[in-house]
Amino acid sequence: MRVLLVGSGGREHAMATAIARSPLLDALFIAPGNPGTAALGTNCAVRADDVPGLIALARRERIDLVIPGPEAPLVAGIADACREAGIACAGPTQAAAALEGSKTFTKEICDAAGIPTAGWARFDAARPALDYVRRHGAPVVVKADGLAAGKGVVVAQSVAEAEQAITDMMTDGTLGQAGHSVVIEDCLIGDEVSLFAFCAGETAVLIGAAQDHKRIGDGDTGPNTGGMGAVSPPTGFDRDRQEAALDLLVRPMLREMARRGTPFTGIIFAGLMLTPQGPQLIEYNVRLGDPEAQALLIRLESDLLAALAAVAAGELDRTDIRFSSQSSISVVMAARGYPGKPVTGGAIRNLEAAAAIPGVQVFQAGTKLDDEGHLVAAGGRVLAVCAAADTLREACDHAYQAVKAIDWPDAVYRHDIGQRALAAQD
Repeated sequence: MRVLLVGSGGREHAMATAIARSPLLDALFIAPGNPGTAALGTNCAVRADDVPGLIALARRERIDLVIPGPEAPLVAGIADACREAGIACAGPTQAAAALEGSKTFTKEICDAAGIPTAGWARFDAARPALDYVRRHGAPVVVKADGLAAGKGVVVAQSVAEAEQAITDMMTDGTLGQAGHSVVIEDCLIGDEVSLFAFCAGETAVLIGAAQDHKRIGDGDTGPNTGGMGAVSPPTGFDRDRQEAALDLLVRPMLREMARRGTPFTGIIFAGLMLTPQGPQLIEYNVRLGDPEAQALLIRLESDLLAALAAVAAGELDRTDIRFSSQSSISVVMAARGYPGKPVTGGAIRNLEAAAAIPGVQVFQAGTKLDDEGHLVAAGGRVLAVCAAADTLREACDHAYQAVKAIDWPDAVYRHDIGQRALAAQD
């Protein structure tokens, strides 16, 4: 197969690594890719959200399967454009991608399908939203209705913090169009986990689960980010519990989407909270998570390309997904200043030494080569340093050895990824 993988992040580097191992692969193109993916295929200078440009590239390179990595091309309609061009695509239609593109749409689906989720209200203007939080009190969760690259959620512990989030999003426009409307939710209490499944129509096949660490600082402090690390599998959330969560939170959604005439085909990522009352949905995403994908895929034993081709064909009976029994961890190294304005341009060295540590893989995200061919930081989240081992403690030790081996003075990272899971095991 000739494959076009869309995206440029650490998730796409991890996906490209897995796809490159497939015996089905003839040629791999990545648009736009990064210096890490360049070693696995051909990077193409087309933006991930440039749907016409991606279709033109797919036609020119005689692509058999398009695999969208991030959410932006899916919400922009790449699956629909592929269908019109007669090209297979392992992702949902634009209408179905509204599950991620609109928090309001997801909440309406949950209400219609009887899926347990936090109480909520939507606002299109700041004044009613401010009045609501003053009446309701805190804690509450303020979410930008649209796509905000993982930065559109504020868990406000006080009314003042909620007011600031509303003002930032709706009045000051810090998130652009994404924050013009907000959804305000009751705050759920429990452990947050990420659940992944291949879907087609009303059928879902479990992929697996991971636990993300969203806050920038140790001890879950500071603002939310796109994700600062993950562990897989989550402690206390085994495959039986994962299957039960699919029955409760994913399969009813698929039935409701089919009933509305917008069936879902692709990967669903259900962010859920394990509350004392049982699992409740936080959000749906319509692709693999980042950095969860990195932690998941280093444990993958089956053929990712074969599975994605079967998903695109709607043939989930041919979908084989198998992981090792090992534990894994991903630690994100971000640029100083993230999730605000990151410091870019700093040289990154010694990735080879880090990757030589047993079980370690380093995936690139916000990187580029400078004019002299040296690797430098070019974004917020820059590297995902991952390790797999027979125990989570060993995986954590190896990942942090690798982090310390990397020479990048501008790096910031959490020092406690996996520690809560280890404490739960003890």
